[in-house]
Amino acid sequence: MAGVKEQFGSTRRDFIRSVAGAVGAIAVDAPDLKAQAMPTSSSQKKPNFVFFLGEGVRWDEFSFAGNKIIHTPNIDRLAHEGMVFRNAFVVNALCLPSRASILTGLYSHTTGAVDNRDRPIPPAAPVISDLLRAAGYDVAFIGKSHVKGSLRDRYWDYYFGFDGQAEYYSPTITEGVRGVFGQPKKYDGNYVEDLLLEKALNYLNQPHDRPFCLFLWFYAPHAPFYRPRRLLDLYNGVPIPKPATFDDDLKGYLGKPRAFVEARNKIGTTEMEDDARSLEELVKDHYAGVVSNDEAVGKVVQVLEDKHALDDTAILFSSDHGFFLGEWRIFDKRFMHEPSIRVPLIIRYPRMIRPGTSIGQMALNLDLAPSILELAGIPIPIAMQGKSLVPFLNGETPVDWRKDWLYEYYEFPEDEHVPPHRGVRSDRYKLIHYYTMVPQEYELYDLQVDPGERNNLWAESAYNRLSEQLLTRIDELRKQTGDHLPDTIT
Repeated sequence: MAGVKEQFGSTRRDFIRSVAGAVGAIAVDAPDLKAQAMPTSSSQKKPNFVFFLGEGVRWDEFSFAGNKIIHTPNIDRLAHEGMVFRNAFVVNALCLPSRASILTGLYSHTTGAVDNRDRPIPPAAPVISDLLRAAGYDVAFIGKSHVKGSLRDRYWDYYFGFDGQAEYYSPTITEGVRGVFGQPKKYDGNYVEDLLLEKALNYLNQPHDRPFCLFLWFYAPHAPFYRPRRLLDLYNGVPIPKPATFDDDLKGYLGKPRAFVEARNKIGTTEMEDDARSLEELVKDHYAGVVSNDEAVGKVVQVLEDKHALDDTAILFSSDHGFFLGEWRIFDKRFMHEPSIRVPLIIRYPRMIRPGTSIGQMALNLDLAPSILELAGIPIPIAMQGKSLVPFLNGETPVDWRKDWLYEYYEFPEDEHVPPHRGVRSDRYKLIHYYTMVPQEYELYDLQVDPGERNNLWAESAYNRLSEQLLTRIDELRKQTGDHLPDTIT
């Protein structure tokens, strides 16, 4: 079939060479941040930023989104007073790659941060905090970074963070001020999310003679989903509805390829250890984590309000990826299906946005960096692969907005045995290509008539031409985004 490449092996040298070429192009385009004098003030009013990032938070885990179980008044407020992007997605549904893409506006295949194997963001790739600081911003990071080095290779005016995983109680976290980092410290008896919030509120309550950007990147609701004491009783006795596809395994997963069926990510198995023993436990604990996020959002907003800085602050709320909560009896993320790739995206900035608006066009995590830069009045590096969302915030719809986009996933076989795959998603169709499987495997869905992705159309002859076109489109998108990575990465 046209557009399908044969599987081929590679070496680590091939991978490094491919990434080095891509990052080299970025280095040519990137500003010399060290050479720039940091302005101390500006006569032009620039917005402050607070960027909340959830950990595996779904787009539908909010009361404003119609969820009848969870109650999220503070995130609902952001939605009602700001703009909701109803179709927001990540281009790689895994923690480290997604966070690297959010910070750089670049695809995983460009940064080389393709999986959770302790990959760094290359020094030549500027992250948005670098560019903001060079333009006069005070920048702070609080929470989970996950990228190698925990972002301590970058300058932060204030830092309180950790790499990937943290202990929910008595976490070990590193603190830094004005680019100088202390030794990691264990905070005995503290719940990690409450500790992050305390540091965020302390930062916001300090006087700032420059505009600021606070990245508050939550840890909950990451496995193993421990709750704060005050939420232990939340959802006791509340029934959790079973997803329509939860029992599809008992029917043989009709139409699903081996790549999907044989992945070790099923609720109720020992493959996932203690993370997902039952649907009810998983969903309730996940919801409780989102409620703790909501509490933090409310307290941050209250401080901004008390300081009369709320309307001068652009607030973003999103997530590093979505999460399966029992669809096909699956737990976690990684696959290109909607529960995994679709995320919330809310922006509140009343200086620009009409309250209560929503957008149906497809936004990507790649778009967050260029959007923040444009809001701050900072030139967007040409190499950034995302698009600014600011036209939408201004009430405009760009005529050349994306009609489709490329998805990529590389990590294998760690943890859940999800095979590498690429895909293309348009407004209507989705094609997933498991290119390392022998023989190669595919999933094709018409999202307009089958939003639950239950009917795989790949084997139906009536869709052969569409399949050819979508496979060709994957190749085109790879070329457009400079994807020269080998199919097998080590």
